[in-house]
Amino acid sequence: MKLQDMTLREKVGQLFVVQPDALEEQMEAARLNDMTAEGTHAISSMIRERYAQYPCGGFVLFRKNLVNDEQVEQLTHDLHHISEIRPLIYTDEEGGRVARFGNHPSFDTPKVPSMKAILDTGDPEKAYEAGRTIGTYLKKYGIDVDFAPVADVNTNAQNPVIGDRAFGSDPETAAVYVVRYLDGLHDAGMMGCLKHFPGHGDTANDTHTGYAQTEKNWEQLLNCEMIPFRAGIGAGAEFIMTAHIAAPHVTGSREPCTVSRLVLTDKLRHEIGYDGLIITDALAMGAITQNYSSAEACIACIKAGVDILLMPYNYFEASDGVMKAVESGEISEARIDESVRRILRVKMGE
Repeated sequence: MKLQDMTLREKVGQLFVVQPDALEEQMEAARLNDMTAEGTHAISSMIRERYAQYPCGGFVLFRKNLVNDEQVEQLTHDLHHISEIRPLIYTDEEGGRVARFGNHPSFDTPKVPSMKAILDTGDPEKAYEAGRTIGTYLKKYGIDVDFAPVADVNTNAQNPVIGDRAFGSDPETAAVYVVRYLDGLHDAGMMGCLKHFPGHGDTANDTHTGYAQTEKNWEQLLNCEMIPFRAGIGAGAEFIMTAHIAAPHVTGSREPCTVSRLVLTDKLRHEIGYDGLIITDALAMGAITQNYSSAEACIACIKAGVDILLMPYNYFEASDGVMKAVESGEISEARIDESVRRILRVKMGE
């Protein structure tokens, strides 16, 4: 399907990536966003009906959606064929403690160590092997995009969320390992995603639970955090994931970078020259939900320059809110089209 043949609802839908659970009948948002709750394992007629009303551009799978090889392969097959415009399927599979498949007892996948452990080998080719290994088994299960590698530079010893997920505290070294990991994913036929822009490694709090900020100004970020991101962009990263951290010495405010036009459009797009897809971190995280409704968050993200909205707390409210914003002229349809073109370009392999 071409852009000019799509309805506004179909175009708006392309901007959303949700859990398949989000389309379940009577799924309460609190349960949806509880990763310990039972998840959707198969596509029901209700999910198909809801998808027809609220189409989306992709689905993200968590441990709660995984049972065994046969079940996952059927689930991803059915999700891929739920629409004429093939949805992309995403997961978090970094290695180490963040591995939906690798840490699941029902899957016989290779155990890839943490990025810190790979760094400690002193051999960047171990990063390539990690990306190639993970990309290979994710491809088998029908995954299209891995939310990896972590491009953060872990410079704050008090950081509660990045730690051994990053390739250490030296930006130049991290850049080498990020590129080799991404090369491995690409050679396995997997798309990668650099995260978390503009760098979550020098924070002392966790955006999953609430407010976090970096104290650095833009020049300081350029001299550290941007080095692995620039390297990953040069290596062909298809996606960059935003961080919900604030950067008050860059933006002059406490707003999350996820909703900052200065950070995402002026800096990432125009100054750094990135023309790939910008995807948010999960919009159900505390740093967002404590300050924005689902609709407000998504509208602010689009205005900032985001292409893909990941897991709003309430998908239906978010989708309807964006629709109303376009219909009222608060967001132009041309702005929606800009992101949809980027999404379709990736989906068509251009």
